[in-house]
Amino acid sequence: MSKQDAEGQVLAQLAEVVGCSPLAREPLSAEQSSELARVFKAMGDPVRLRLLSLIASHAGGEACVCDLTDVFDLSGPTISHHLKVLREAGLITGERRGTWVYYRVRPELLAQVATVLEPAASDALPVVEA
Repeated sequence: MSKQDAEGQVLAQLAEVVGCSPLAREPLSAEQSSELARVFKAMGDPVRLRLLSLIASHAGGEACVCDLTDVFDLSGPTISHHLKVLREAGLITGERRGTWVYYRVRPELLAQVATVLEPAASDALPVVEA
């Protein structure tokens, strides 16, 4: 199986899992919670969360790896590792152009993940005052 086929398979599985209803409506299955935990774990690292933000907010919605490496006091291979984790979690895609790789955030996946955490209007949780 090619790397691209494997990546497509992971993205298809994630799309199925994160297409589920909000947590407040029904419990997640073991498989759903496992896949979502992988996505949240990828975003749970400060460097990866910042990379995700840098890519998403970059002009044109994509960023060259050359634009990302100077922002951190980390080696190139470490940045590449973090980008790989984000890519494998389905949060970003990468496209090689010459010697550089350009990354884009997958907004549809972020939106699907957000819906899991966001209760529907009719499911709004009561506000508890301290």
